[in-house]
Parts: sequence; structure tokens; C-alpha cells
Amino acid sequence: MKIIDFNSRPPIPEFGSGAQHLANYRRVYQNSERQTQHDLDRYLSTYETLSAEHVVIKAKDVRSTFGIVVPNEVVADFCKMHGPRYIGWAGVDPHSPSAEEELEYAVKTLNLRGLNLQCFEHKLPINAPQMYRLYKACVRLDIPVNIHCGVNFSTATLMEYGRPLLLDQVMVDLPQLRVVASPPGWPWVHELIAVAWRHKNLTIGVSAVRPKYLDVAGSGYEGLVTYGKSVLKDQIVFGTSYPMQPIDRAYDEAKNLRLPEDVMERWLFLNAKKLLGV
Repeated sequence: MKIIDFNSRPPIPEFGSGAQHLANYRRVYQNSERQTQHDLDRYLSTYETLSAEHVVIKAKDVRSTFGIVVPNEVVADFCKMHGPRYIGWAGVDPHSPSAEEELEYAVKTLNLRGLNLQCFEHKLPINAPQMYRLYKACVRLDIPVNIHCGVNFSTATLMEYGRPLLLDQVMVDLPQLRVVASPPGWPWVHELIAVAWRHKNLTIGVSAVRPKYLDVAGSGYEGLVTYGKSVLKDQIVFGTSYPMQPIDRAYDEAKNLRLPEDVMERWLFLNAKKLLGV
């Protein structure tokens, strides 16, 4: 089965991993991250072995709040160096007066294919006015936006910034905006399911969670499988969030979910293919 990994971070210094405000993430994911191979050659060969059609690599710009940036140019250069398997998304700082111009340059000149906004790192809720000018730019540029949705483990900012219900206002105001809500909304999973059911332009990105827990009673994720194989089967994409977990293990566990084969193909490949326009 063909796959598209919708969320992956190459293991090279330019993509960073030591941000102080994310230190608590390392505690939460330490057992899983210990099992990953932090080696670029192994990283590239794993996707080759899996015959991955595409891998989405995202830039990030949280300079105003935490002084951290994974530059758009770094992402573009990585994708250019390693071939069409790798698709880059831009990151811009919504606090910056030049954010819209930077996004336009990233899309039109650097050939990046979407926008990545980690609202909790920007210390802004999903429906903040500063976000709207970037959402409107995405509509104008005809690109999707990835919005961090659900819990974050940084104790330097608030969980509330990722509340899925805030997406409803955005989707009502901008029905043409294509959104990937990723990770998939925990502990407000059913809230996110409801918003996605209302809005066909909202896709749920299953990432930053071990797939084997999605169908475990009491995990809080069960609704993703229940609705994701019926009314939302065309609105789910999958990402490993490497290096938070090993790539091959994530796909092994995903393929063992109790999903019909045609639904599995949608989750792992077809929905992302359509969203990316490839």
C-alpha cells in the first residue's frame, strides 16, 4: 500500500530539537523517542523501504514568542536536495508585520506547499485576529494550513490555544480555507470530530500518537476510528511525527487498526494525495 507521511522532521541540526520551551515534550515522549534512529541515512532509507510516495516536512517560526525558527529556506533546500518524495510547508510568525509577504515568497519562490501554524507556540488561540490574515493568505494562495490542535505539553504556554471548537468559527468565516487539524484534538477528540463533520474542508491529522492506542477503550481516541471509517473516512490523514516515534513501527501499528482496506488506503495515502494536489 502506498503511503504519505504527513508529519516528519529530518534528524539534522537545522531542524532543531533542543528548544527549552519544549523540554516537557522530551519527558512525555522519552520512551518512544529512545527507539528512534537519529540518523539521516537511516531516515531516508526507511522511507525508501516503505515506498513512501511523499513525506511532508514543515518549517516553523516562533521567533516573537520563543526565539526559535526552522527557516523556510532550510525546508526548501532539504526537499530540493532529496527529491520529489519530500514536500515542504512554510512557517511564518503571525506576530510579524511581514508574515504575509514571507508566506507568499515561500510559496511562489521556494515552492513550499502549505503553511504550518503551531498556535500554542505563538501564544495565540486558533481564532485569534492575528491568525486570520494568514488564513486569508492561504485562501488567496490556494494552499492548506496545518494548525496544531489539542493538548500541548509545553508548560510555557496554554493548552487552551489548541481547543478544537475554536476552529468552527474559522471555518464558518472562511469556508474556502483548507485546514489540517493535527494532532487529532485529544482530550477534545469528539469536539474535533464534530467540527470536521460540519466542515468538509477540515481534515484531521492523526499524528503524535501511537496508532495502537487509537482503538483502545478509554484512550479518548476511539471516536477517530468509529467516525473515521464512516462519515469522516475522506477527512483523515496520517503522520508519524518522527522522531517522536519510529517510522516503521508507526506504520505497522496503523495497518493493524480495525479499518476496512479501502478506508486504510484513504487514511494512509489517498486523502493526503488529494489534499496535497499530487
